[in-house]
Amino acid sequence: MVLAGRPGTGKTTLARLLTTELTAAYLRIDAIETAVIRSGLAEHPIGPVGYIIAHDIALATLELGTSVVVDAVNPVHESRAGWHAAGERYRLAVCETVIPDRSTHEFRVRRRQPDLPGQRIPSWEEVLAGEYAPWNVALDGPRAIIDMTDTATGFSMALQFLRDRELSD
Repeated sequence: MVLAGRPGTGKTTLARLLTTELTAAYLRIDAIETAVIRSGLAEHPIGPVGYIIAHDIALATLELGTSVVVDAVNPVHESRAGWHAAGERYRLAVCETVIPDRSTHEFRVRRRQPDLPGQRIPSWEEVLAGEYAPWNVALDGPRAIIDMTDTATGFSMALQFLRDRELSD
């Protein structure tokens, strides 16, 4: 499963819940990017490096028969395309997390705290100004929209989406 969505929409929360429920490997772009910056190999923003690393690790993990949950903003068509292409070989589920109410989303972004050593959390102003291309099914592939306003409801929606996909395969 690949999660996409603007910062502060519940991707990490949902990814952690799904990883536990599915007994899957967890790949978090924030962790990869933070480690690359902390190592001195790059400065913020690091561009596609985190996505390239995560993509290759995800594919290697899937080759071993282990499910993977990817936690990534996936803000542009190029970052989504790699996952979409992997879906041709592996059963792929993509969910875009959203918080439809702007004030709730802002509240969550403003109260976020780093949970990784050296992690940089974007401000609300950076979230608003950050690039996030509207989803284009032709370019990005299909996805389920998961409203994470209520975590339990969002988690249930994501699990139901996965169950429905398994039944249709």
